[in-house]
Amino acid sequence: MSVARDEALRADAADPLRALRHRFVLPPGRIYLLGNSLGALPVAAPAAFDRVVREEWGAQLIDGWNAGWYDAPVVLGDRVARLIGASPGEVVVADTTSSNLMKVVHAALTIGRRTGRGVVGYDAGMFPTDIYVAESVAAATGASAVALTFTDGALPADLSPQLAAVVISHVDYRTGRLLDMGAITTQLHARGILAIWDLSHSAGAVPVALDASDVDYAVGCTYKYLNAGPGAPAFVFVRERLLADTVVLPAGWFAHREPFAMAAEFVAADDIRRMLVGTPPVIASTGLAASLDIFDDVDLRELRAKSLALSDLFVETLAVARAPVQIVTPPPAAHRGAQISLRHASAYPVVRNLAARGVIGDFREPDIMRFGFAALYTRYVDAYDAATALVDVLASESFRDPAYAERTRVT
Repeated sequence: MSVARDEALRADAADPLRALRHRFVLPPGRIYLLGNSLGALPVAAPAAFDRVVREEWGAQLIDGWNAGWYDAPVVLGDRVARLIGASPGEVVVADTTSSNLMKVVHAALTIGRRTGRGVVGYDAGMFPTDIYVAESVAAATGASAVALTFTDGALPADLSPQLAAVVISHVDYRTGRLLDMGAITTQLHARGILAIWDLSHSAGAVPVALDASDVDYAVGCTYKYLNAGPGAPAFVFVRERLLADTVVLPAGWFAHREPFAMAAEFVAADDIRRMLVGTPPVIASTGLAASLDIFDDVDLRELRAKSLALSDLFVETLAVARAPVQIVTPPPAAHRGAQISLRHASAYPVVRNLAARGVIGDFREPDIMRFGFAALYTRYVDAYDAATALVDVLASESFRDPAYAERTRVT
């Protein structure tokens, strides 16, 4: 055993979060470094799904709505709020990240038009669906959308006076770059621009302070670091002072002030429920509840410290071996999320070769390998062994086997 690996094992033994790993289903023989794409299954989730299906739906039938289903979006939203620095009543769990982004972009443009602003901006390198949503909402409402380039994590100096809002990723999905939410939001507000943040790659992994940063709107998914499962509902945040001015498109019955009055005229709810649309996904929400039960026992400062230490160990192991990769994630802890992204000309076959060895990362066009460090269940020895495996794959060039170049449908 190498000295470095022995040190990793000692770090695991001293890890205050080590017991949490046992609360997740992790297939033997695999090192899972893809919590930044799909979180691991909580051990308690299957029984929770079974209870909802058999006991609640099966035994209670429609009475389930009065036994907790109806309140679940807000109850879960309040639990998510703790993890993203929001207050009770500012977050609701509903729909998908894309549809929630549609709601808040439309709302921000509606507010902006009152002062003659009809443009929404977005970070040019952000996740494609955010771009698609911003551009399509703008086009459908007679507004316009513009791409902005964040150089060294800073806003462009020449922002248009027509900007109503800017959509920004807190952590960049491709590089893992973390932006200064407080500083950027302050800069936007100084110009009369609303701040819309996408927390998909930060919620449950890095510190988020929506209220302290005076953020206007935020969205995020729950299936990555929040471990709620594929197809789990997303969340949306609205700063309390903006709620009354937030006009949601489309208007749906669960956002009505009295949904079961079945009124022909829509009257928006006075609280965060106005961000809902249709019937909440009761079964799909159950995985989030099971994961939040684990987060309830977590000190978020310890979580962040561990994810940084794991990624440091991974990078240091690559550096010692002089692995022929370019690290594209910013080195300073204040500027990176919970993933490390590497550039290599043969990134895709390398990732597939690693998967064959039991090390699970992923690939993003054109040449990026991503490795996420979900501190709830990733061990220090996992980070060390994964880096060592990558070093060996690159040194041996085993990735050149043509089988590893065959593209899967989902990369």
